[in-house]
Amino acid sequence: MTIVRYDINHTHDGAAASWVESANLPGADFPIQNLPFGVFRRVGSGETARVGVAIGDAVLDIAACDDRGVFTGAAAVAARACRGSALNALMALGPRQWSALRARLFELLGSGRAEEVTHREQVSPCLVAQADLELLVPADIGDYTDFYASVFHATNVGRMLRPDNPLLPNYKYVPIGYHGRASSVVASGTPVRRPLGQTRPEGADAPIFGPSRRLDYELEVGAFIGPGNGLGEVIPHDVAEAHVFGLCLVNDWSARDVQQWEYQPLGPFLAKNFATTVSPWVVTLEALAPYRVPPFERATDDPRPLPYLDGPEYRARGGIDLHLEVWILTEQMRAQGLGPHRLSRSNLRDLYWTVSQLVTHHASNGCNLRPGDLVASGTVSGPDRDGRGCLLELAWRGTEPVVLPTGETRRFLEDGDEIVLRGYCHQRGFARIGFGECRGRVVPAPGVE
Repeated sequence: MTIVRYDINHTHDGAAASWVESANLPGADFPIQNLPFGVFRRVGSGETARVGVAIGDAVLDIAACDDRGVFTGAAAVAARACRGSALNALMALGPRQWSALRARLFELLGSGRAEEVTHREQVSPCLVAQADLELLVPADIGDYTDFYASVFHATNVGRMLRPDNPLLPNYKYVPIGYHGRASSVVASGTPVRRPLGQTRPEGADAPIFGPSRRLDYELEVGAFIGPGNGLGEVIPHDVAEAHVFGLCLVNDWSARDVQQWEYQPLGPFLAKNFATTVSPWVVTLEALAPYRVPPFERATDDPRPLPYLDGPEYRARGGIDLHLEVWILTEQMRAQGLGPHRLSRSNLRDLYWTVSQLVTHHASNGCNLRPGDLVASGTVSGPDRDGRGCLLELAWRGTEPVVLPTGETRRFLEDGDEIVLRGYCHQRGFARIGFGECRGRVVPAPGVE
């Protein structure tokens, strides 16, 4: 596969607008410069899921557009791949077809063009209001891998366990990860049932079994794999981004008390695999081109990445300036008519290991990645308290409870709590583009409702 670099082009023009008026509103997540892909069906219809693109408060049905003959060439190839009930076939194609489809959609939905009237007549019947839709997991996820790519998160957790030596000696040399459970990846809005598990209470000699008392969220970003690699083949770092279709938001729910008891010697298991929530829209790497930045600046005495994880492109623009936020809505807040309260905000640019490094390292031993596989960053935390990406850090293992506007406190999540993740990019001269929301509400454990 050839080296791919998404340069800034006409689809990133900050002055461009759409004839879908809601896409032009200030603060809109889905302006014409974004055009993220997802999967939907009409609420209550039971119909087969369809592939669409978000534009303003609507979704454009790609297969319905294709039926009207509006695509040609590489864009038509990509549109035909959107006739399934998931994004996997589109993801498998590669950057040339993805870019062609995105460019054609930009033309069809753009205002101020000589062909605007024709385009509106052609595709406006293919628009559906997002309010009428159920948004689904965007791909059939064959495998899910979660990393530990934030040095701030790793250091904070390490300080709780090893105050004098928080980072293990391998952290700054190798991206650390574990294999998650693809079957329990759920769409935004799906209730999250508090898991049962084996835990050992403080001071007890033996464990007990029951509902987790230390349920937590984790603010993460996920990368969906595009074209994969064969078993035994590697993905060189300079072509890694050609294997990434796009990014979404991820909440990797965690039962900290279960995790504390089970994680030695083999790491996360039941504490992590009961639910992982993903946002419904996948923002392509091409849409993110204006927001690329150099990677996290390592300390002068930190080791350089080993050569297979390094290179000039990585040093120039390996990072992504993606603002991330966590919000909470409790039962009491809901009853009082209050909106969600922001718990933290951080930025993907602060990851110690970049998305391309995670993909390259994952395949470096010949592990075969496949279209639709999900690779997540691990908790994205920043250098300050306001940037801590989970309650384990914010409440410092329960010793510093978080105080909410209602006077409630949280050491860990309670039943009825809803966690909302949000993400957006903005840069002077370019449009603000968003990732939508990743929502999940905690419901009681089985048998205790």
